[in-house]
Parts: sequence; C-alpha cells; structure tokens
Amino acid sequence: MDVVATAGHVDHGKSALVRALTGMEPDRWAEERRRGLTIDLGFAWTTLPSGRRLAVVDVPGHERFVGNMLAGVGSVPAALVVVAADDGWSAQTAEHVAVLDALGVRHALLAVTKSDLADPAPVLDDVRERLAATSMGEVPGVAVSAVTGAGLPEVAAALEALLSGLPAPDHEAPVRLWIDRAFTIKGAGTVVTGTLAAGTVAPGDRFLLGGREVTVRGVQSLGEPVERAAATARVALNLRGVAVEDLSRGDALLTPGAFRLTDVVDVTLAAEPDERLPTEPVVHVGSATVGARLRPLEGAAVRLRLNAPLPLRVGDRLLLRDPGSRRVLGADVRDVDPPGLRRRGAARQRAAELAAQPGGTAGAAADLARRRIVRAADFAAMGWPVPVGATPAGPWLLAAGLADELAARVPDVVSRYRRLRPLEPGPPAEVVRRALDLPDADLVPALVRAPLVLREGRVVDGAADLPPAVQRAVDDVRARLAADPFAAPEAPDLAAAGLGVRELAAAVRSGQLVRVGEQVYLAPGVADVARARLASVAQPFTLSQARQAWGTSRRVAVPLMEWLDARGVTVRLPDNTRRLR
Repeated sequence: MDVVATAGHVDHGKSALVRALTGMEPDRWAEERRRGLTIDLGFAWTTLPSGRRLAVVDVPGHERFVGNMLAGVGSVPAALVVVAADDGWSAQTAEHVAVLDALGVRHALLAVTKSDLADPAPVLDDVRERLAATSMGEVPGVAVSAVTGAGLPEVAAALEALLSGLPAPDHEAPVRLWIDRAFTIKGAGTVVTGTLAAGTVAPGDRFLLGGREVTVRGVQSLGEPVERAAATARVALNLRGVAVEDLSRGDALLTPGAFRLTDVVDVTLAAEPDERLPTEPVVHVGSATVGARLRPLEGAAVRLRLNAPLPLRVGDRLLLRDPGSRRVLGADVRDVDPPGLRRRGAARQRAAELAAQPGGTAGAAADLARRRIVRAADFAAMGWPVPVGATPAGPWLLAAGLADELAARVPDVVSRYRRLRPLEPGPPAEVVRRALDLPDADLVPALVRAPLVLREGRVVDGAADLPPAVQRAVDDVRARLAADPFAAPEAPDLAAAGLGVRELAAAVRSGQLVRVGEQVYLAPGVADVARARLASVAQPFTLSQARQAWGTSRRVAVPLMEWLDARGVTVRLPDNTRRLR
C-alpha cells in the first residue's frame, strides 16, 4: 500500500478530488459536510489501474485547523498539492506548502482542480514554479475537474508514477505509530489508527503506549482485517490493555526498547534563521504537538526543551511553528541525549560540534567518541547504527580505540594497588572500575589483557602473587606437603615461618595453598590424593579408617573429611560412615 496526504487552501476541492478518485466520502463528521469544509482528518482509499492500493489522508485547509493538517502529513511520504484553477495560489496554499517544505517532503504531485471553471494552464505554471523552490523541486502537474471527471485518469496515472519513485520502506525497522484517531467499537474495545511508516504490525504483537504495555488483538488496513500490515500503510489496530479515555492524538505505539523518551533535544534548523526565533515554539512531529522552549546555540543549531517527552531519534524531522505568526521552521534532530551547557562558551562549542557532526555511521562514530562508553541498546534507541571500530563489551559499546587505551592503564592500577597492599593478589574489579572511571564493573573483563587475569573478582598478575619473603615460606610448606600430603603444619610452625592470617589468606587466593579447616592448610590437588587413598578402603568407611589411610592426625582428618563432604567427593551416611560418591 502507498499513502499520500492532500495539501491546499480551503474550498479548493481537495475532498471533492479524493471523493472522485476513490468513490469514498473523506469528510467524517456531519459538521464538515454541513459547512462544506474539512475540519478534521479524513481517510479514503482506492485501487489504481495497475492494482496498486492507495490510501489518502485528506487534511483540513482552513487556517484555524492547521494543527489537524500537520497531524495528517507528519508520517506520510508524499503529498498531493491541490490548487483551484479559479482562485490560484493563496495565503493558505503558501502555508501548507511551507509546512511540506519544512518537513522536507520530496515527493509530490500538483493537481489544479476546478479546471471546468477557469483555464488551469496559468495556475499550473505559477504553482509549479513556486514549488520548484521548495524541498519538492520539479513537481508534475495535472489539470482536473471533480465535477466533469476530466483529468481523473491523468491524475491516477501521475499518482502511479509518483508512488513508483518513493523509497522502499524498511519492514525490519522498529514500529513507531503516531496515533491520529482513537475510538471504541462495541464488542472490540479500543481502536487506534495511524500511518505505519516503517516496520510491520500483526495480531499478538506487544508495544509500549503511554508507559504501559499493550497487545494488538486485531489489525485492519483499508477497512479489511489482515494477518500482517507492512509499511507504508494506513492501519487500524484493536488494542488490549488500554482504555480509549487514556489516549489522545499524538500518542505513539512503540516497539519496546527501540525508542527513548526525551524532553531535551539538540536540532539544526533546515535553514539559518533570517529573523528572531520564537522563544516558545510549538513542535510538531508525526501527529504529536507539544510546546517547547527554544535556546539558540549558534547559527542554525538550537536546543529545545519540550513540555512533554517524545519518542524521538537522531534524524527525525521536526516542524517548529511560531504561535504568534504563520512562520514554520524545519529542524533535524541531531541529539536526543545532549550534554549539559554549564560552562561559559559551552553553547558555542556545542553548536560547533553539531555543525561538524556528519550523518550515518560517521556521525555515529563521532557521537560515540564524545560519549566514550554507552549501553548498546541506548545507542540504538537514539537512532544510531553501530559504528565501525566500536568495541562491544557485554551490554556496553566503547568508542573506537578506547578499549586499548583503557587496557593499557590497567597494569599501572594493579601495580599501585599491590604496592599499597602487598599481601593481596590484585585489586577487586570495583577498584579498577573506579580508577578507570567506568560506568559498570562488567566492563573490566574486556580490559584485562595478558599477563593479567581476572580471578575470583580480582585483577591479578600470576607472576607476582606474593611478596618474596612470604613466597619463600609458602614454598617451604609446599615442599613438606609434597613429601607428605596430609602433614598440615601446626599453627606455631606457620607463625614461626611468618605466615599469619593475612599471609595465609594471600597464599590461598593465589592458589598455592588450600584451606580445609581452621589452621589446616594443604596443597592444591589434595582432594584427588585423598580420594585415591580412600578408594583402597572398604566402602563405607569410618573416620578412623580414613585417618589411617591418609596417615594423619585427627586434627587434620576431621576438617578434611568435612571439606570433602562439602565438595561432593564423599557422602555422609545416617550412621556417620562415609562412602565415595
């Protein structure tokens, strides 16, 4: 399906042309039909001669309903500009075209209506020349009469040509459906409508809407139930989990986690302002309308503080409307999570950054370099692709080259920590996190390079686990245990060797000794040796039999047996005997 929106002055025949093309009445309200003008958005659809399905959003042309007009064109990729042959270009035509230009609409068709009442040629030439100076450029034009039907086949053919040149929508993109209508249907419940500009929607899909999760019960497109609707499309969604009273035009249905709500954005105006900017513009995006406070940075760069948060992404086009005049300004979103401006000259520096920031992956790389480290999901929700050279680390994303830079600092952190605490094998990961000013200790493993290792929550250097004097004492103990694996040194012997509680704990952390009980230290691998000796004993066995097999004292045998029980090497039976597992 394709979607276009009408644009043009009131009473220039927009609704009549839509009615003639589609055979449907786009004016929904009795008040609209009574007064002969479109007050709110109207919708109609048809099948073109080629079989292409076309939906038309008919927007109001009266100046008092320009807000409704903006809600209709905000998500639509192409416009049908309507000008009457007997009236020509008007102030309201200029306002609607200015809106399309500010929104950056590049695909449009000009229809000069009421060609049965006046010669359409002068109007065609005049309007096409005016449109050529806008974002729409050279626009094809067709003269038509909704009354006589003259020109209707040509309008349909021109629409076919226009739609065939539209860029293909991204069906894999996350959904952001700006709601333009919300109502209830008896027996179905809450229904919302909008223009699906990207992604797909199907029954059973879950979305976020106004901070709550909702489920799509059913999908309709062009008045018919469908199993799946893919962009671009006009859709009506039956929702479960929200009441219609809690919804309004401008709310957005969002893929969870794919967008971030923001109330502060940095934007660049589509053109440098030639007059004073409004301090409190009205911001339009999609079907949403919010007030804002505008702070000029420098040149075309400005910061907007929105009165209500919106789900915006880098690259979105906003329209800023001055409520005190008819002036509208287009603005491109450049940052949805901008830095604070607290220092003198910060605004000017920020404007320079925005001016130098490219788009696409190059812009993503520049933004990531400024942020240094960011959650990958947050970066994607801002609208950025993953830049080349970025380093993923769990849920985090590091700027290109930053991981190597930080990893080079880790050895110095470890050395300084060990100088202050020589009996500890190395700093805990949290100490390294603080030293490197990392947002999360989960980043530390990605920055530890050989010969350093992360062991038991600490960054250690295995080549220098213990001070020399302590290492010599531990080596002596290990030599004794090599000759007799169960001859654990007595507490006085350990103390005489200079191995106190801290020294022994350091030896255990370094993996050179094993603590099997209070003041009982044996060599690594003792579990295998103990099991091998118990394998020659009749099963089950008593503690006394185990002690004899090990050739050790009760002081060692009791804690060793409990230590083996805790590790599943042995199983304690109800009669206090044991067997090997």
